[in-house]
Amino acid sequence: MSLGKAKADGVTCPVMEFGPDGAFACDVRDDAKATAFLQANALEEGKFLCCIPRLRWTPYWEIRGTPMDARANQRHARNEAMAEHDHAPLREAITAVVRETSLKVLISPEDMSQMTVGKRWIVDKLPADVRGRVVWREKFWLTDEALSTYLGRAGMFALEMHSPIMCIGNGVPAIVCRFAEQTSKGVRWRDIGVGEWLFDFDNEEEIKGLVPAVLAMAKDPETAKAKVVKARAFVEQRQRETMSVVRRSLVG
Repeated sequence: MSLGKAKADGVTCPVMEFGPDGAFACDVRDDAKATAFLQANALEEGKFLCCIPRLRWTPYWEIRGTPMDARANQRHARNEAMAEHDHAPLREAITAVVRETSLKVLISPEDMSQMTVGKRWIVDKLPADVRGRVVWREKFWLTDEALSTYLGRAGMFALEMHSPIMCIGNGVPAIVCRFAEQTSKGVRWRDIGVGEWLFDFDNEEEIKGLVPAVLAMAKDPETAKAKVVKARAFVEQRQRETMSVVRRSLVG
């Protein structure tokens, strides 16, 4: 989509092709911290899914501790208006996973606001019989510990983009849920061949498909893994081809 926009705007250069987000190549690890966290929370390798919440607009005014201005107030109002709409499907998916499989679910953040979001809009609203197999990541983490933790799980479903990208790049199944405020970046799931794992939360019909997709990932890990292998292979091919252009340009 970005490539099409560039061409439509009249941008020209000798090479114009699709290049994967750099986060697909993320390989920083902190296995020691991840192992300690998993053990402390009784999360076993391959026996849990990860879920990431998100508000429509990242509340930078909270993260940075800055005064609320008119735009921040408008975005906060939008967040409050849509939070239940956007997180109820995640809770439904978590409930289905806990009740229909032996897996646990880890509620984790991608940015510093999402621990609170996960607690308020997911954990505190789960049924009592489900809550016991759900772990809430209370403290923020850095990319290395997050990636090492992701590698030990059965899959992810998220209202975020870059944690799922890191997952696919490292062979872990990942479902992306998106909305208009996140711009068009979620469409890359179609570009890499996993469009069935992309759900538009501004489309009520698409939302209905989330729970079946999460359950399929949980119950049929071999099929999910095969999809990831294919998508990852495409991404790595594009990485090699695009970086060869950079290499030739630098050497030449």
